[in-house]
Amino acid sequence: MKIIPAIDIIDGKCVRLSKGDYDTKKIYHENPLDIAKEYEANGIQYLHLVDLDGAKAKTIKNLKTLKVLASETNLIIDFGGGIKTRESLESAFNAGANQVTIGSIAVENLELCIDWINEFGAEKLILGADCLDRKVKTSGWLENSDLDVIAFIQSYQNKGIKDVICTDISKDGMLEGPSFELYKEILNQSEVSLISSGGISSIQDLEDLKELGCSGAIIGKALYEGKITLKELQKFL
Repeated sequence: MKIIPAIDIIDGKCVRLSKGDYDTKKIYHENPLDIAKEYEANGIQYLHLVDLDGAKAKTIKNLKTLKVLASETNLIIDFGGGIKTRESLESAFNAGANQVTIGSIAVENLELCIDWINEFGAEKLILGADCLDRKVKTSGWLENSDLDVIAFIQSYQNKGIKDVICTDISKDGMLEGPSFELYKEILNQSEVSLISSGGISSIQDLEDLKELGCSGAIIGKALYEGKITLKELQKFL
């Protein structure tokens, strides 16, 4: 199971939100590069980089941060937030993203995303399936949809998508454990490579997610607040 620390960016700084609420913003570090280098020095290979300004504004806002992290580290970076057009997708790849997460646009424009899958390859794209009460949410989790998250995932699996990040928004940033039951359902009803996100608070959570069959786990606040240490993560690397 891949261990994937998250760096969420607002105004170029590392922040975390609770349940996606921008009013709960807490700044953890001024310089994302320092954090990324620390992760890399401790054997971390992957990074989940989220442009929260971009998600809210519906266009990329922190491309510079992506460029710096991609050029100054060897981390394998997946990038999301504000990807709405082919131009924005290409700019993320050109800035050094290894993969791009499509979330809101995957809800809003299936045909465009199918074109991207065919043009860039399914291995370059990750489906972002973020939900609250099983309903997919978009635009930095500020907008609702009527889409059931499992049906959403299945529809994109049928179009070739292999990698999916699923965040249960009710768990995100709460350090109360992941949404195991939801992930179990997804794994039972699809054949995607599932990356869990939201709520991870302990090494035991990671053990349980691995046992469940998740291919990756995104860790955010638990690392910043010392609930999980980089030393503890060595057993997964």
